[in-house]
Amino acid sequence: MDQITFHYDTVLSDVHLLLPNSRHLMARLNRIRIGVPQHTCDLGSPCGGEELDRDTQEESGRGDARGSETGADAGADGGEDGGEDRGADRGVEPPLDEDGDLEVPRRPRQRLPERDRDMVYPIILSQARREEEEEDEEEECPRDVIRIEHTMATPLEDVGKQVWRGAFLLADLILSQPTTFRGATVLELGAGTGLTSVVMATVAKTVYCTDVGEDLLSMCQKNVTLNRHLMEPAGGEVRVRLLDWLRHDLCTDADAEFGWTEDEVADLHDNTTIIIAADVCYDDDLTDALFRTLYRICNNLRLPCTTYLSIEKRLNFTLRHLDISCEAYDHFRHCLCEMQELKDGRTCFTVEQVKPSFPQCLLYERIEQLELWKVTAVPV
Repeated sequence: MDQITFHYDTVLSDVHLLLPNSRHLMARLNRIRIGVPQHTCDLGSPCGGEELDRDTQEESGRGDARGSETGADAGADGGEDGGEDRGADRGVEPPLDEDGDLEVPRRPRQRLPERDRDMVYPIILSQARREEEEEDEEEECPRDVIRIEHTMATPLEDVGKQVWRGAFLLADLILSQPTTFRGATVLELGAGTGLTSVVMATVAKTVYCTDVGEDLLSMCQKNVTLNRHLMEPAGGEVRVRLLDWLRHDLCTDADAEFGWTEDEVADLHDNTTIIIAADVCYDDDLTDALFRTLYRICNNLRLPCTTYLSIEKRLNFTLRHLDISCEAYDHFRHCLCEMQELKDGRTCFTVEQVKPSFPQCLLYERIEQLELWKVTAVPV
C-alpha cells in the first residue's frame, strides 16, 4: 500500500490541528481543476483582500479627483460654449431598449492588481498521479497536518467516504484527553476514511480501524500511510481490518487483503479497553447491527471496556408526523436504553452522555446537534 494512487472522484484535504505556536487553519478543497490559482488569507492576520480594497479605493479616489479637476478646467475654458453644450445635451433622448426601458450604462469593474494576490495551487485529485507528483506526496507533512483523501458527496451506501462532524468531535475528545487513551488497544467501528483512527494512534498503542468494502478500506489504508509521520513518534499503529456488522464472526481468511490473523483476534479480545464509533447511526437496520456487534464484542473481551459514540441529530420534516423529527436519532437513543436495561448475567452496561465542554482542537463547526455518548461495559 506504499504506492498511493488517487481516483478521479476524491479530493485531498489538509486538517490542521490547533497546536501551540502553530498556524490555525483548515483548508477545505472543492472540486476544481488542477492549477487554478486560489486566493487565501491567514486567519491570524488581516486578509490581503482588505488591503486590496483600500488600494482600490485610494486609486478610485485619485481618479475621481483627477476627473473633477479636468471638468473644472474645461468649464473655465469653455465659458459660454459649455452652457450651449449642456443645453444641447438636454434635447438628446435617453437610450431605451426595445421594450421601452431605460438602458443605464454601467461602469466596468476595476480589476484588482494581480501582483498583490497571494497565489496557491490546491491539491486536487484527478486521474492517476504522475511520477513527479507521487514524489511530492511522499514529502514529510508538518506535524500539525492530517492529510485525508475523501469524497465531497456520495450516495447513501458510500457515506463512509465522506468526513463527518461526528469524527471531528470524537477526535477533539482524543486530543484534549490524551491520558485516557495513552497506550491503549482501541477498536473503531465504521471508521470510514480513518480520520479518528489516525488521531487515536497519536496516543494509543494499537488501533484496529474497521469497516466494510474493499474500496473504502483501501482509501482508509491510504490515509493511514499518508499520516505515518503523526503516529511514528508516539509508537502508535493502525491496522485496517474488515469487520461486517451483519456477520457474527471476524474474517480470518488468509487470502483476504484486510482479514484478521489469529494473533490479532487474540489481541483484540485480551487487550481492548476502548471502542469508538463516529456518526454511524443513520439507518435503523444498521444501528441495530451496530449494537448487536457492540454487545457481542464486549461479551468476548477479557477487560472492562469503554465505548464512545458520537452522533449528529439530523432534523427532517416528515409527512407521517407532519412535524420536524429525527427518527434515526430516536432509534439510536432507544437502543442505548435497551442496552443499559439489558441484564443477561454476563456484562453490565452503563450509559451516560458526555458534555462537549472539552477544548476544540480541530477547526470545524461544533453545532448543538452534535452529541457524544459513553457506554461502559464491565464483565459480571
